[in-house]
Amino acid sequence: MIRVTIFNEFVQERLGRHNFDFLGEWSEENRIKMTERADEIAKAHEGGAIHDTLKKIVEETGDVCVKHIRSVDMPECGLTEEVLEDTDVLLWWSHIAQEQVPYEVALRVRDHVQRGMGVIFLHSAHMCRPMQLLLGTSCTLRWREGDKERLWCANPTHPIAKGVPECVYLEEEEMYGEFFDIPKPDELIFIGGFEGGEVFRSGCVWNRGYGKVFYFQPGHETYRSYFNPDIRRIIQNGVHYVANTEQRLKTLECLPV
Repeated sequence: MIRVTIFNEFVQERLGRHNFDFLGEWSEENRIKMTERADEIAKAHEGGAIHDTLKKIVEETGDVCVKHIRSVDMPECGLTEEVLEDTDVLLWWSHIAQEQVPYEVALRVRDHVQRGMGVIFLHSAHMCRPMQLLLGTSCTLRWREGDKERLWCANPTHPIAKGVPECVYLEEEEMYGEFFDIPKPDELIFIGGFEGGEVFRSGCVWNRGYGKVFYFQPGHETYRSYFNPDIRRIIQNGVHYVANTEQRLKTLECLPV
């Protein structure tokens, strides 16, 4: 059984109903805009939260168990040593509270990936601190809301692409476009194309120490991309591909021989 932990910052779904200390740093215009979006997100996701949708996706295969669901307002973001030791794959969704994840938590995630834990960063998590630390770049990109996407499979023999057609069409998706400031992927699996002519490296894998990193672009919070059966299949395949249930190191060290 593959043990999964879902980190959903769980901020946008609760705006207007929960007080977050960092909201005082926002402009009034931004607070109003994001609070109005909370109801849209609740309507778009089963159970009203992004992590509810993700849990159902990964557990559909029957050999995956979601052990923990964590959010940014928990102590240490809920990502303690004990939780990460109990995790084969960490699924990460974040957007407007990236800087609220302390560096020590991001470093802890990075270390566990290097020691063998798999991690999948979804959509706007490209700017989260653990992904930036693991890749060593800014992970910045170009974006525009309100577009359509054709997700092309550039590596049809890859395990993450198993059972996925050569092109997945998404009627609604946020445009992410190049230049995407990431290191050259070890494996490029999907390329997104948008109505405005932009293209994007939408599905990438990197090896980091004993662990694997998978970044997957579709998944704007108010759209229904995660209910597309092919997108669900890609996430499920990704969980199985990055899972490492056999070789997890306690520490990384130089060993005398």
